Amino acid sequence: MNISVIGYSGPIDLPPVSDIRDTCDQVGHLIAEMGHTLFTGGRNGVMEIVSRSARQAGGTVIGVLPFEEDGNPYNNVALKTGMDYKLRSLILIHSVDLVISIGGEIGTLFEIVAAYGYEKDVILFSGTGGVTDRVGAILIDNRYLDNRRLASIHSVKSLNELKSFL
Repeated sequence: MNISVIGYSGPIDLPPVSDIRDTCDQVGHLIAEMGHTLFTGGRNGVMEIVSRSARQAGGTVIGVLPFEEDGNPYNNVALKTGMDYKLRSLILIHSVDLVISIGGEIGTLFEIVAAYGYEKDVILFSGTGGVTDRVGAILIDNRYLDNRRLASIHSVKSLNELKSFL
C-alpha cells in the first residue's frame, strides 16, 4: 500500500515538531516494517522524521516536493514537481491509498480535505496537536467531513490502534 504521512513542517529540533518526534519515528518505522511505501511532502518536520525512520527500517520513501526543492536526505525518490505547495499536495494525496495526519497547520488541513475529496481514508493521530486534533470536532457521525460520506476519517491514539488500519 502507498501511505502518506502529513503534518507539521519546520525544524525537527524545535516545538511543535520536536514534541512529537517519538510518534513520528514509530509511525515511519511501522510503515516500512509492514512493507508499505511511504509518501511525504519530502521536506523537513514530520516528513523528515518519518522518512528517516522508514529508511532506517529498510522502507522506500517517495518525497513529492514543491518547486525545485531537493528535500530531505531520506527520500529514495525526490519528485520535484515544479509546483507550489498546494498543487504539489494534490499530487501527493492522489498518489496514495491512505493518509496519516500528525499535527500540522493549514497545509495539513488542505491535504486532509484533498484526501477526503479524492475518497482516500484519513487516520488522525490524536494527541499530536494542530489541525489533526481539531478536525475531529467538525466530523459528521465522528467520521465524515460532509453528508456525501466520501471517505472515512478515523482517530487513533496509539501505534497499536494504527496497525489495524495498515
